[in-house]
Amino acid sequence: MKFGPVPLDQAEGGILAHSVRNEKIVLKKGAALSAAHIAALRDAGVETLVVAQLETGDITEDEAAAHVAIAISGDYIRVEDAFTGRANLYSTCNGVLVAEASLVDAINEVDEQITLATLPPWRSVVEGEMIGTVKVIPFAVPAGLVTRAVGAAAGARLRIERYRPLRIGVISTMLPGLKPSTIDKTLRVMRERIAPAGASIVADVRCEHETQALRAAIDEIRSACDMIVVFGASAITDRRDVIPAALTEAGGAIEQFGMPVDPGNLLLIGDLDGKPFLGAPGCARSPKENGFDWVLQRMLAAVPVTRRDIRRMGAGGLLMEIVSRPQPRTGGAPHGDE
Repeated sequence: MKFGPVPLDQAEGGILAHSVRNEKIVLKKGAALSAAHIAALRDAGVETLVVAQLETGDITEDEAAAHVAIAISGDYIRVEDAFTGRANLYSTCNGVLVAEASLVDAINEVDEQITLATLPPWRSVVEGEMIGTVKVIPFAVPAGLVTRAVGAAAGARLRIERYRPLRIGVISTMLPGLKPSTIDKTLRVMRERIAPAGASIVADVRCEHETQALRAAIDEIRSACDMIVVFGASAITDRRDVIPAALTEAGGAIEQFGMPVDPGNLLLIGDLDGKPFLGAPGCARSPKENGFDWVLQRMLAAVPVTRRDIRRMGAGGLLMEIVSRPQPRTGGAPHGDE
C-alpha cells in the first residue's frame, strides 16, 4: 500500500487518510475517492490530499478484519460486519468464554498491522455481549499478511462453552451462633449466581457441622443432583476437616483443596459419582466476585477444572478487598473466612 500526499488529480481511487473540512465540503477520512469527490474537492480549492493507495495483492481493512475474525470464531460466536477496519465478535448464548492466551498472542505477534483483543479467558458472558475485536490498523494490508495471521492460530478458535441447566444440591452445615437468616441469604446469593446458567437449586439441606451428619445429608441428595455445594458453618482448614472427610466417607474424592485466588483460598473441589462437589469458601456467601465464581462458572458450562487449572489462577487472582471481612489482608487475613 502506498501512503502519502499526492496531487488532487492523482488521488482518484485512493482512500482519504484525513478528513477534509472547509466552507464548501466535508469529507470524512476513510472515504474511497470517486471522480465526483475529486471534482467537489477541486471546486473547494483543495490541491493535494494524503491518501492510501492499494497495490497489487492488498486487501482493504474491512475485508482483512472480517477474514481474520471469521477464521478464529468458533461455537456460539457471531461476527458483526466490519467497519473502519474493525470486526467485533459477540456471544450468541450465556456461557464461558474460551480464549486461549496462546491464540491471541499468536495473532498479535504476526505483525503490528493486525490486532486481536478479547475479554479475559474463562470470563462468564451473556448472549449479545461483545467478547472480542479484530482491528486492522492501516487502510489496507497485503493479503499474505492476513493468511499468516490466520495460519498463526494453528486452527485454534475462540468459542463459548454454553451453560447447562444443572440441578444443584446445597447443603448448609450449622453450629451454634450461625443464624438461619445467614443461610437463607447464602441461598439467595447462590440462586443469583446460577441464574444466568439456567441452573436451579433442587435440594436445600441443613445439618450439624459434623462428619457423619454431613455424610448422611450427602447420601440423601446425591442421586437427584448434578452438582453438590456445601457451605460450612466453619471454613475448611485441612483435608481431614469435616467437609472433605464427609466427602471421602461417601465414596468421593478430593481433587484440590485451596486455590491461589483471594478471596476464595479455602475452596475444596471434589468428585462424587462422577459429578462436581464443591466445599465453598466463606466468601462465597457474598455476591462479590471471588474464586468460587471462577470455578462454579466453568462447571456450570461443563468445562473440566483440573488441579493444574486451579494452580494457574494466581496471576490476576488477587481480587477486590471485601470490606466486611473482620481483618483486611494487609494486616493478615484470619483463618476460616476465606
